[in-house]
Amino acid sequence: MSLVVLAVDDEPPALDELAYLLNADGRVAHVHRAGDATEALRVLRDTEVDAVFLDIRMPGLDGMELARILRRFAQPPAIVFVTAYDDGAVDAFDLGVTDYVRKPVRAERLGESLRRVAGLRAAVAPAPQDEPAIPVELAGTTRMLPRSSVRWVEAQGDYARLHTGETSHLVRVSLATLAERWANAGFVRIHRSYLVQLRLVTELRLTGSGYVVAVDGVELPVSRRHTRDLKDRLIRAAKHDWTR
Repeated sequence: MSLVVLAVDDEPPALDELAYLLNADGRVAHVHRAGDATEALRVLRDTEVDAVFLDIRMPGLDGMELARILRRFAQPPAIVFVTAYDDGAVDAFDLGVTDYVRKPVRAERLGESLRRVAGLRAAVAPAPQDEPAIPVELAGTTRMLPRSSVRWVEAQGDYARLHTGETSHLVRVSLATLAERWANAGFVRIHRSYLVQLRLVTELRLTGSGYVVAVDGVELPVSRRHTRDLKDRLIRAAKHDWTR
């Protein structure tokens, strides 16, 4: 599949390097360039592109703000953030971006992003935002972890550790932020240090030191202030399942 892409970066050397790497990939038919978000919008006004490879920190309208505008397009392009920083990971997750690439950019890593873009464009009904994902670091590579694979979350200072069935990932976001943003996806705060996917709770049990829940065979503490709300939620969820 031949892709038409737009590279956006306010630093000319970085833009040159990004455009060069994109042009060097056989899946890319043409690379448009823009030195800032305003210029990018002018390009997009007249040209349909498959993906926008976008720096985050730019003067004026920054990459996050531009991405929010692009998501409102009738047919939004895929968005790939290309950045030297990891503090935009949570906002990137909220926007449903296709990928999050760290600078300095490697050809192989960019190729992985292009494979994802090509796969979305080849799909009959692509919907990248239907499966929210959050960027995580794995062996020096930023990958997109689907929210649906997260079983429970543990607070670690200003960070949160996302536990899946097989492993865990540390991301720079507070547990309070995830509790607010993931509430509609079934995640429930059970303790100042823990957030769980309600549908995965298999047991709520009283022990000598208080209540605990079981998720994937792991027991997690439930604080006194969250116990009543958790019980109510579990009962409502069970009644819903019985009456369906």
